[in-house]
Amino acid sequence: MDALNPQSRLKPDDDPAQSLDRRAHRNLLLLAACQAVGQSCNTMMFAATGLSVITFYHRPDLANLPVTMQHIGVMIWVFPAALLMQRVGRSIGFRVGSLFGMAGATVMCLGLYTGNFLVMCAGGLVLGYAVACLQMYRFAAAELVPVHYRAKAISWVTAGGVAAAVIGPSVVRVTHDLTMPLYLATYAAIICLHAIVFTIMSFITFPPIVPTISSAGQVDSAPPRPLWEIASQPRFIASAIAGMLAFGTMSFLMSASPLAIVGCGYPHAEAHWVIFLHVLGMFVPSFFTGNLINRYGTTTVMAWGIALMLAGVAAALSGTAEWNFRIALAVNGVGWNFLFVGATTLVTTCYRPNERGKAQALNDLLVFSTTAISSFMAGFLQDRWGWQPLNWLSVLLMLAAAVAVFWLRRQRPSLETANSSS
Repeated sequence: MDALNPQSRLKPDDDPAQSLDRRAHRNLLLLAACQAVGQSCNTMMFAATGLSVITFYHRPDLANLPVTMQHIGVMIWVFPAALLMQRVGRSIGFRVGSLFGMAGATVMCLGLYTGNFLVMCAGGLVLGYAVACLQMYRFAAAELVPVHYRAKAISWVTAGGVAAAVIGPSVVRVTHDLTMPLYLATYAAIICLHAIVFTIMSFITFPPIVPTISSAGQVDSAPPRPLWEIASQPRFIASAIAGMLAFGTMSFLMSASPLAIVGCGYPHAEAHWVIFLHVLGMFVPSFFTGNLINRYGTTTVMAWGIALMLAGVAAALSGTAEWNFRIALAVNGVGWNFLFVGATTLVTTCYRPNERGKAQALNDLLVFSTTAISSFMAGFLQDRWGWQPLNWLSVLLMLAAAVAVFWLRRQRPSLETANSSS
């Protein structure tokens, strides 16, 4: 039952025996590097796809469909990817993801070179497998360290997104006009970046696949529980809902904000600047979110995340000056980080080792299904409703997240009593 105990207040420094050794630090550093490079590929897809599609396909309303297909690919591939890792281990599973990334980017190159929109959509679908694997890095980080360091490990690896915020746009700027058609070299660069991830993964030592050992030193023969039983736990329900609403609301506002900024008469450069601030807000706090969770508790930090996202909405609703957009999106990113890292930390307490594949896959299926719907609906609703009604809708989503976190806090005493008695 220890693996299922909620980690509401974890203090690793209280136990010197739990300190991280050199190998664990090295593994986390390399995994964070994979996060940085892999997330850069994702950022490049967002930056390049729409602009590359309109060079040959004159339907601007469908220009981002390959990106939407990538989201759908995540939904399709997340269970196969997670179950493969459960069977063959993280190292092989993540490298298979890199191979899919190289294959998907190659298909994107082919589609762009031949001017075939459907082939580019197929490339996005294949790339979805690589993105599904990328999103599992945070779970792998929790498995590389003692239980008391889970929140810190998840936070540190997520921080790789800070480098991705610089690497991705920089590579697009350098490569977009190197070849004809435009952006062909950008997709070729994505192939190279996935090859780098494949190589780095070879140097990370992941825990071997071994039977679960009970406290008495015996092999635990307990079979995996049905997925519905895992998913019906209050902790899983609350953390999944929080993760869905955090990612959904963030994607909703991030996708709509460039359209709103340009619609207010500001230049495209202002939209790029706002998104840059937003991405920094998403990932910079990861350097200390784990420490905050250890000190104040997971649900407390999640509640701060909700409060910050509501503060970002308040900034957006107070006006449409440049500073309104900048503050709103930057604060929204910080709130997302607190809420999402907290939700991920809670998910890792909901399953046994022999259940991790299907439990993590279900969580990510729910989260990224919400993300796909949000990113698809953002442009449509921005065009129909406008920026401020979108933010009022975000208030309702955050209030729903607050109900989930409050419910979890009410459930926690009974959960802890049940665990301690067992």
